[in-house]
Amino acid sequence: MRGICTFARSWLLVALLVAGSCRPDADVRPNEEVPGTAVPGNFPVPVYGTDKNPPTRAAFELGRTLFYDPRLSRTGDISCGSCHQQFVAFAHAGHQLSHGVDNRLGTRNAPALQNLRWKPNFFWDGGPSNIETMPLAPITNPVEMDETLDNLVRKLNADAEYKRRFAAVFGGSGPIDSYQFLRALAQFTAALTSANSRYDHYARHEAGGTLSDAELRGLSVLRQKCGSCHTGELFTDESFRNNGLDRSFPLDSGRAHITQRSIDVGRFKVPSLRNVALTGPYMHDGRFQTLTEVLDHYDHGMVDSKTLDPQFRQQGARLGIPLSAQDRQDLLAFLSTLTDEEFLRDPQLSEQ
Repeated sequence: MRGICTFARSWLLVALLVAGSCRPDADVRPNEEVPGTAVPGNFPVPVYGTDKNPPTRAAFELGRTLFYDPRLSRTGDISCGSCHQQFVAFAHAGHQLSHGVDNRLGTRNAPALQNLRWKPNFFWDGGPSNIETMPLAPITNPVEMDETLDNLVRKLNADAEYKRRFAAVFGGSGPIDSYQFLRALAQFTAALTSANSRYDHYARHEAGGTLSDAELRGLSVLRQKCGSCHTGELFTDESFRNNGLDRSFPLDSGRAHITQRSIDVGRFKVPSLRNVALTGPYMHDGRFQTLTEVLDHYDHGMVDSKTLDPQFRQQGARLGIPLSAQDRQDLLAFLSTLTDEEFLRDPQLSEQ
C-alpha cells in the first residue's frame, strides 16, 4: 500500500506539471524526419497531436535512448524495451505476465505499445490519461522498475552525455528535470505508429492491399460480431468491458481499481487488434496462449458475473458470441492482415 500511495503522489505531481506548465521548449519545430508523426489517411484525428509536443529528430532519438536504457530501473537491469519488444509490436513475447527487477512477477500481461497518440488513457485499467505521465506507473511500480522519479533524474544528471543531449533539445544550462525526461520519452512512444499492414493498404486503396475471399469474409464477421468493441481503423473503441473471464475479481478489479466503482469491477480496456497475431499471450492476465483459445472463449467459454457486458447476453440463455467453424477460420485469416511488418522491422524504432 505504501508503494501505491507513493506512486499516486508522484504521478499527481508530475501530471500537474505536464498539464499546467507553460514553459516552452527551445528550438522545437515540426520535423518530417521523425517517424510516426503523420496521421495515416484511414486514421481518425489523434488525441495527442504533434502540437502538444512538437517532434524533432533530436528529441525523438533522445526518447529512443531513454526507452531502451535499463538505468531507468532501480537495479539497472530493466528498460522499457525489456517488456515491450519491437518484433511483437512492443508487447512481451511469450510472457503471460510482466517480469520486473529481481525477476519479480507482475500481475498483468504487458500490452502492446502502438498507436498511442490515439489513446485517451492507458493500461488495462485506464489509470494514466496522458502519454507523458504514462511511464511513471512502470518506473515506480515495485514489481516492474522499482525506481523513484527523483533518483532517476539524479542518474540522468550524473551522465555527461545525457546532459549534453537534453540541453540540445530543451535549451538552457540547468539540470535535467522530470518535465524534460517525460517530454523526451513521449517523443519516442508517440512515434510508435502502426498503419502499414496489408489491411491498411486495402483500406486506403493502395498497392499491396489485396485481400483474399477468406480474409474479406473474416472482415465481415469481425464487423458483424466483434465490431461493437473492436471498431474503427484502430480496432478498439477504447472502452472498458467485462468479457466473461471470471465470476469474481478478488486479485484484479480492473477499471474499478481506478474508479472505485462497483460497476467497473472486472472491466478491462478493449485492446486493439492490430498486430494481434503476434501479441499473445492474450487478455489482461495472459491466460490464453493462442487466438484459437480466444475464439473458443468468446464462443463457449464465458462465465457470468454482475458486470458482464450486456452484449454477451443477447443470445438468450447462451452467453457469448456464436462462431461457426467457417467464422473462426475466416476471422483468423483476416486478423493476419493486420500485421504491420514495416512497424515491426523499422530500424528507427529499434535499440541503437
